[in-house]
Amino acid sequence: MSATPESPASELSDPEAIAKTYAEVARRASSLISEHVQHQIKKGMQTPSDELGIAQAFMDMMARLLSNPYKLAQAQMNLVWDYFALWQRSMLRFAGMQATPIAVPARSDKRFRDEEWQEHFMFDFVKQSYLITARHIHEMVNGVEGLDEKTAKKVDFYTRQYIDALSPSNFALTNPEVFRETVRSNGKNLIKGLNNLLRDIEEGDGKLRVKMTDTAAFELGKNVAISQGKVVFQTDMMQLIQYQPSTAKVFKRPILIVPPWINKFYILDLREKNSFVKWLVDQGHTVFMISWVNPDEKLAEKTFASYMYEGLFAALDAIETQTGEKEVNAIGYCLGGTLLAAALAYLAAKKQKRIVSATFLTTLTDFSEPGELGVFIDEGQIASLERKMFKRGYLEGSEMAGTFNMLRANDLIWSFVVNNYLMGKDPFPFDLLYWNSDSTRLPAKMHSFYLRKMYMENKLVEPGGIEIDGVPIDLGKIKVPCFFISTMEDHIAPWKSTYLGARRFTAPVRFVLGGSGHIAGIVNPPAANKYGYWLNPASGLPATSDEWFTGAQQHEGSWWVNWQEWVTGHDGDKVASRDPANGKLKVLDDAPGSFVKFRL
Repeated sequence: MSATPESPASELSDPEAIAKTYAEVARRASSLISEHVQHQIKKGMQTPSDELGIAQAFMDMMARLLSNPYKLAQAQMNLVWDYFALWQRSMLRFAGMQATPIAVPARSDKRFRDEEWQEHFMFDFVKQSYLITARHIHEMVNGVEGLDEKTAKKVDFYTRQYIDALSPSNFALTNPEVFRETVRSNGKNLIKGLNNLLRDIEEGDGKLRVKMTDTAAFELGKNVAISQGKVVFQTDMMQLIQYQPSTAKVFKRPILIVPPWINKFYILDLREKNSFVKWLVDQGHTVFMISWVNPDEKLAEKTFASYMYEGLFAALDAIETQTGEKEVNAIGYCLGGTLLAAALAYLAAKKQKRIVSATFLTTLTDFSEPGELGVFIDEGQIASLERKMFKRGYLEGSEMAGTFNMLRANDLIWSFVVNNYLMGKDPFPFDLLYWNSDSTRLPAKMHSFYLRKMYMENKLVEPGGIEIDGVPIDLGKIKVPCFFISTMEDHIAPWKSTYLGARRFTAPVRFVLGGSGHIAGIVNPPAANKYGYWLNPASGLPATSDEWFTGAQQHEGSWWVNWQEWVTGHDGDKVASRDPANGKLKVLDDAPGSFVKFRL
């Protein structure tokens, strides 16, 4: 029996099995190479254009760098001196003496956790040599003068991608853990790893899509998206889930959660232990969740306004029919929060009060400082993306996922390359990574509008800069109380950027800063007692985020508790619990519904 990617390691324990495995690997690799060549021939072997503007950015950088040969020579000499110092200290270590390292990895750097990176003379030398080179390359690139801000950020970002890719931890002979496993197993880990690589290319339809988790280990409604409830309404754009109550009495005003449509809603309802939905229900809230459609080419013409009318506003109408309540407390996460902000401004312009309080989870409304995502935002890149999107009607989910993964390449790309392809292991079943790999498409027209009007032109913060069906959107007209929760290490919606947006609101705003990042800092149940949060007790928001943080006090535990105290002030009296099966709306399906189950 020939070994396949799913074959157990025991099948590679004898020479005959190994020979068969080599033959199978060779056959599959040959087939993939042949298919790739044929594909390139059909495309006419076109030379790829510099759609991302990377080559041009580096050409500009090199021109500036070479225009100052003295500075370049000085940088090279500094590198030589650091290498010389490393060589001296390495010789001392080789002779059995103590020597202070020249370069040490950051505490958060997980690549060099294996003790042999420190204890073994050769691996320590390789590690320090890499860190020295990485530091000098980065400093030299960042020190180039005369580049415009966008070019400088692009050069910085892709230089780090290059540096991360060349880490010695990513190669079999220079990673002590991989080296040990290769010797121990007589190279079976590399054979299994090559099988894993071929599997990922085959399953990616010719493109490498690194498998992050065992997707077969999860089933929606069974061990992820676990909360009980019913789908009680749907449009072309969404299904509306009402969750089963767990208390005899519930707060009068329902809660509507508006998740981002870049990802799926169940990040807020993974497992019982970390489900925000379950926690809300247990606190006595009637919870409604929007589950967005995963669009195809038929929905190419859907716009940002479509998500507002056929999503958020349609949900408000359905909730009123189901519960009799005309007003809700709304929660928007990331892009869902951006939609919520626009909807609040729309309602304010129409003088309609349908949302009593608004909570924004890691939400950008001022896009003037978008963080590293700004590297991907310029006219050339957006125009290129639009050509692809309008040709097929949507942005492919894997493209967006790849962009986000690049923001944390060592954690979300290279660690899996080492585990899957060098160590020859199967990825570990992890619910968060299952959700992360469950990507969604985006309608072409909507995404073009979002990138141009929000990221490129930052029109949402301009009064009347954006109009929805002729209604000018002005965030300054929003009067309902707002709660902003951002996170310290967020690489998608940096907290200092979300703070800028929070200051645009004239409504009373409570701004809270949680620990960790875009996901872990939000999905932070009180029982875990992790991360903590910062809150400035002064009324109003100071002019800058630094001023706010200077006056902020750190609190232990989860921001959920602080939010619960805040939101109950806008909740009203309690009423008998609401069973979704007994409402006025017809039950269409059990939670989590059918829209979320469409997996690319």
